[in-house]
Amino acid sequence: MAESATGVEARPSKQALTRTRINRCAMQLTRDRGLDGWTMDELAAAAEVSRRTLFNYFGSKVDAVLGAAGSPTRREDPVAVAAFTTFVEGGPTGGLVADLAALARPILADEEFDPQNVAMRRTLLTCSNRLMEAVHQHFEQTADEIAALLLRRDPDLGEDRAHLLVRLLVGVFDSTMRVYLAADDPTDTDLVDLFVDQLHAAGELLGR
Repeated sequence: MAESATGVEARPSKQALTRTRINRCAMQLTRDRGLDGWTMDELAAAAEVSRRTLFNYFGSKVDAVLGAAGSPTRREDPVAVAAFTTFVEGGPTGGLVADLAALARPILADEEFDPQNVAMRRTLLTCSNRLMEAVHQHFEQTADEIAALLLRRDPDLGEDRAHLLVRLLVGVFDSTMRVYLAADDPTDTDLVDLFVDQLHAAGELLGR
């Protein structure tokens, strides 16, 4: 469940619940039939939404399967928008690594990232190079948006160094995914917490 900038839990909106339901149905169809074994019309029927509604949430089967893990930065999510604003203004702690960790939560967090979803997504990613490639592609898009936020926060950082920092974040994400997929029990592994841990570890290694 999302958490606001004030620490008060925010209940998922109707739109968030619909997105989660579609994502779960897409994962289930992929688990049972493979990624090429179902159509968007069948997904709409399984999720009990219209085809038009489905495409308002996801533009492709890959996007539907990945859900939040494959979504670009949530520009319309009030929790995410608040986090972005706080980051650009130099918060919430004033420390770059700690603030990037705080920023990662609304970007990576899934409203219903429960053990069942964790286990299913892990299995699908392990079995599909196409899905893994899509995850990295979406994260690259998000990384570009983070570079823009970094430059808004600190224009003196410069575009080259902002993108260098983003490449480091992509490396941290790659490491996070390796650890995530290799976990013995995926139900004990939270992707967001794991990314934050890896980010702090990278910060310590770089002496920040």
